[in-house]
Parts: sequence; C-alpha cells; structure tokens
Amino acid sequence: MNRNMLIRLVIDLSMTVLMLVAIAYQITGNTTHELVGVILFLLFIVHNILNRRWFKTIFKGKHNVRRILSIVVNLLFLVSMAVVMISSVPISRDIFAFIPINNDMILLQIHVMTSYWGFIFMAVHIGMSWGTIINAVRKMTGITSTSRIRTIAMRVIAVLIVVYGVQTSFERDMLSRLTIYNPFGWSYDESIMGFLIDYLSVMGIYISGTQYVLKFVQKLDKTRAYKA
Repeated sequence: MNRNMLIRLVIDLSMTVLMLVAIAYQITGNTTHELVGVILFLLFIVHNILNRRWFKTIFKGKHNVRRILSIVVNLLFLVSMAVVMISSVPISRDIFAFIPINNDMILLQIHVMTSYWGFIFMAVHIGMSWGTIINAVRKMTGITSTSRIRTIAMRVIAVLIVVYGVQTSFERDMLSRLTIYNPFGWSYDESIMGFLIDYLSVMGIYISGTQYVLKFVQKLDKTRAYKA
C-alpha cells in the first residue's frame, strides 16, 4: 500500500470515528462535541483537498449509473456536512460563544437534522468505496487468498448487523432525526459501548445496502453494454 492511500484511509477512519463521537452529544457533553466538530471540520477540508482531482472529473468521461450515483451521494454528503459546519458556528455555546444570535432554535434543528443526514450519506459513501477499503485491508494484513468459509461467515455477520440495525433504527426513532423536530425532545442514559454498537449497526444497513445496489447496477450496465 502506498503512502497516499494509507494517509487517506487514516483520515477517513478518523472522520468516521469523530462523526460517531459528535453524534453522541448526550454522552460527551457540549464542549467535547464542539471540539470534535472543529477537528472533524479540519479533517473534512483535508479530505476534500486530497481528493480535489475528483471534482475536476465530475463532468468528464462516460456517466454510467454507478458513476452518477457516486457523484450524487458525494455531493449530498458534501452539502450536508457544509450545512452542519456552517450552522454550528452561530449556535456554539463554548468555542464560538462570542458570536451573538437570537432565536437559534431553527438553526439548532437544521444542525441536528443535517448531521444525521450526513451520517447516512457517510455510510453510503463508505459502502460505495467498500471494495477499495477491503482490498487495502487485505494488503495490510497479507490476506490474498479467498476462502468460502470466511465469505459465508462475513455474510452471516453482515445479515445479523443489518437486522440489528433495522431494529435499532426503530427503537431510536431515526426517522424523526432526519426531519425537523425538537432536539431537546429526547434524552436517555446509556453506555458508550451500547451507543457505538447501535450506530455502527445502523451504518451497516447503508453500507451493506449500497453494496447490493451497486452489484445490481453493475449487472444493468453490463446488460446495456452487451445490447449496445
């Protein structure tokens, strides 16, 4: 694995972890939440700088279904994160507390809603790059051979994660978090481990779902290419 790829993987992994920490507001508290948000913002800028060539190629070359989906997801992820970062400044109570603002309830609602949309888009974004991630992990661990038993085991684990993630989505009322609602209307005591397991399982839904959608799209592209 080359150095640039390793740096990108470390940054992407760090962003994923920090995104989870940022969402765990009820556990971490406001100060930690804002500090994590600032670090996440800086890493997000670095991530886009390292991938700046992608922006130059958006309108170049052929645009099959997979590529269109990738562009749409990446742009939605970019917009959602931009809104999260921009809305966080005026509602800050610690780091940017010197910025005066009245009636910040609407901004707070927008901040919460777009952060959860960003979480979903991040999971889909990871799902679209899952093949690259797996190949990188295989190179790092030295696993080059295929194993039917390992494949079956991984699929069983994926199914269990998705099932648990769906259950968690209902229990945590994820739908309401993706719409304008009162961010003070929910509060509960939980462990950090329980939170991580729940939200990683929710991510698993979209990562796995994206993988199967891409496989279906790939078959469609092959069929169209064959007919053409």
